[in-house]
Amino acid sequence: MSNLANVVEVKTPSTRARVQAVGGFLTNMVLPNIGAFIAWGILTALFIPSGWIPNKELAAIVGPAITYLLPLLLASTGGRMIAGQRGAVMGAIGAIGLIVGSDIPMFLGAMIIGPLGGWVIKKFDKSIENKIPAGFEMIVNNFSIGILGFLLMILSYFFIGPVIESANGFVTSAIKALVATGFLPLLSLINEPAKVLFLNNVIDQGIYYPLGMQETLEAGKSIYFTVASNPGPGLGLLLAFSFFGKKTAKRTAPGAIIIHFFGGIHELYFPYVLMKPLTILGMIAGGMSGITVFNLFNAGLVAGPSPGSIFSYLALTPKGNFVGIILGVLVATIVSFIVTAIILKLDKKTDEDENFTSSIERSKSMKSEGKQILHSSSNHSNTNKISKISFACDAGAGSSALGATTFRKRLQKKNINDIEVKHYRIEDAPQDSDIIVVHKDLLERARLTHKDTKIITIENYIDDPSLAQLLNELEER
Repeated sequence: MSNLANVVEVKTPSTRARVQAVGGFLTNMVLPNIGAFIAWGILTALFIPSGWIPNKELAAIVGPAITYLLPLLLASTGGRMIAGQRGAVMGAIGAIGLIVGSDIPMFLGAMIIGPLGGWVIKKFDKSIENKIPAGFEMIVNNFSIGILGFLLMILSYFFIGPVIESANGFVTSAIKALVATGFLPLLSLINEPAKVLFLNNVIDQGIYYPLGMQETLEAGKSIYFTVASNPGPGLGLLLAFSFFGKKTAKRTAPGAIIIHFFGGIHELYFPYVLMKPLTILGMIAGGMSGITVFNLFNAGLVAGPSPGSIFSYLALTPKGNFVGIILGVLVATIVSFIVTAIILKLDKKTDEDENFTSSIERSKSMKSEGKQILHSSSNHSNTNKISKISFACDAGAGSSALGATTFRKRLQKKNINDIEVKHYRIEDAPQDSDIIVVHKDLLERARLTHKDTKIITIENYIDDPSLAQLLNELEER
């Protein structure tokens, strides 16, 4: 398959694409509220009895904030994503039933009830569209939310809340059993492959964040925030490619290290694993060793590190945990580096580099074939009409932002200033985009919401032949 993606027909989206979409949705409920989670984490780290500066009065905010503020923010955001402001109100109304009717922080429940509330009011609004008598719009709009919100609140209190609390208790007990038996590092067998398949947000935002917040309320920290976000394994892998990789991979890895380790954009190392699938063993080994060290030192963070950079890790490390956290990241880096380096040294194949180089040459030869890269869609048959290019990724704030910024600067160097280049979550990319750029493993998901748009797939956000070809085509307009 060519590196340059034409319009690809995906008749039946795969399960992976659908799970990626779920993860993306969860992420976009959490991401706008990360600041509130961090504020709560700082409050906890400073003022609880075991904090840096214990303060009984200020510590009294900790419980209500995690019980009411954070779940309501999540539910409101989830409802807004489905049905705007009316959905946000419905989501918050439904969430208060969950909160009052349960004994645990209802993060997972909020991420369910919020979108559900939005969906209910959206369906209702559609059913009465153009049927409201003139002058009665306000009373119908207000009472519809009031009545439906009341019913949802009662339903969540008596039924949805208890079900979610039971499910949460089961998952919590299972993972605590892993901790008690010392098998918690085995989670890396799931975490690391899931991450490179862009499924990490389903696990992180859907499971580890809620569990972590619950444990933090009790203990002032949680190891769950570290089990999937440790930047050490990715750093070790990229260091190994920097020393023992070949040509393109070796050249681009040092730049990826900066963005991954300090910027917290883990998607940067995914293509390297996908190029050499056996290196996933290095990631798993690094992840397991990091969790083992965190566990041995009883280390944890006070909130979810988003983005997962070393700066986030240090900023959210509570008093007395710095040694364990730093060692966990360091050991994960060393183990991942050693295992990946061995794999790269034993692999004598050069196919990847030869294919990478030849794909660039093929891209250049395609210029004489009528600018094929930009002619694939009937809606965009002329390169002179390209005015909007959208880079899209899982959450719209990591790798797509990097790709958009880099490509925009390259356009500016070519004195091409009439093309809008922005980054989005896949589902939020504008329908009037002339071209959408995504990682190849997200193509099926992109096709779910952009069936007729020209999509270009890439493997590397820093240096990809598809982007080089696109740049050349745009320059020749």
